[in-house]
Amino acid sequence: MEEYDIAIIGGGPAGIMAAIAASQNSSSVILLEKNSSLGRKLLLTGGGRCNITNNKPIKKLLSFFNNKNFLKHSFYSFTNNDLFSLFDFDFITEDDDRVFPVSGKSVDVLKGLSDKLENVVISYNFEVKTITDGFVINDKLKADKIILATGGVTYPQTGCSKDNYFLTSQPITDIKYGLSPLITCNDLSGIAGVTLKDVVVSYNKSKVRGNVLISHIGLTGPAIINLSNEISRDISYNLLEGDVDLDLVIGIDLCPDFSHEELLDKFTNDFQTRGKTHLKNYLKNFLTNSFIDYFLNQVSLNCDLELSRVNKKSKNRLIENLKRFTFKITGFNGDLAKITIGGVDLTNVNSKTMESTLIPNLYFAGEILNLHGPTGGYNLKIAFSTGYLAGLSASKKVI
Repeated sequence: MEEYDIAIIGGGPAGIMAAIAASQNSSSVILLEKNSSLGRKLLLTGGGRCNITNNKPIKKLLSFFNNKNFLKHSFYSFTNNDLFSLFDFDFITEDDDRVFPVSGKSVDVLKGLSDKLENVVISYNFEVKTITDGFVINDKLKADKIILATGGVTYPQTGCSKDNYFLTSQPITDIKYGLSPLITCNDLSGIAGVTLKDVVVSYNKSKVRGNVLISHIGLTGPAIINLSNEISRDISYNLLEGDVDLDLVIGIDLCPDFSHEELLDKFTNDFQTRGKTHLKNYLKNFLTNSFIDYFLNQVSLNCDLELSRVNKKSKNRLIENLKRFTFKITGFNGDLAKITIGGVDLTNVNSKTMESTLIPNLYFAGEILNLHGPTGGYNLKIAFSTGYLAGLSASKKVI
């Protein structure tokens, strides 16, 4: 039976980084990957461009996470500058501090990381099914220490699986969809592809500003997928027990730069001074042109109605819908969910080492932990920082 100091299970971003860190102090490291290649999910990030991290200062970056106190040590232990130093090419920072390789190719990031694994044994097509006491894996190899970096449940084609949560007896929280498009009961085929720019979407007390993209079956885009995190956290369900149906309503403020009162004043004035203007043409000042017909149909107003003929009741209905246009949501589009909410319960993990407080020499990194953030490089930041800290901590214990 082969024996190693450290076995890392999962060859995604967290697992690769854990292997890089572990190999700095130990020459006996093996990386076990279920697929025939590493980093399949990494290649998908940022639309194939790899939004490798978010470049906000660490203190501000931490404010975007519910579990910021747990993440603090890992973020300071492995900073963005530490990450960038691993590569022999440059990165660019785009809107909202999102960071991409200058080439715009995620494959370059994967290659840069893989090149740092020269001292790591990599076993491909190795699906871990059992981990027994003494850390014997599949009755084939033995490791003194194990780092679990098997990811969540999204994108199962990349190797993620619900079964990975049960490889150890570590307590698990409810598992939910994160950063997911939403499915609506509305027929949106006629406006599929339309983007509602810089709007505010809301659910209960949660509000997110950004773009919304309309698809054939629902809504997506940065504002929607970030709002989906709030919806998931608010609703009680567990994907380990089955999928979930939704029955809720979200609102979209189509004119977030105008208050209700400001719109009322503007409409009152404009409807008098521009009375011959057709309603459809007037709304081009507020709405994406390709969305206007659908909007007016939903509020039961004629596109060709002249402004002077819009009565007070109709004007108020216009304003109410501009400030809160609603969609009924029937589900998450789980096939396109980017991350998993939930995972290994953080109360049983040492945030300064990523080691289990229940099972000595067992470490966790990345999405398998109950950690998540919004879209924009935040989740890869979690993967790289926790992966590095887990690998470094495990290797220091070897010494």
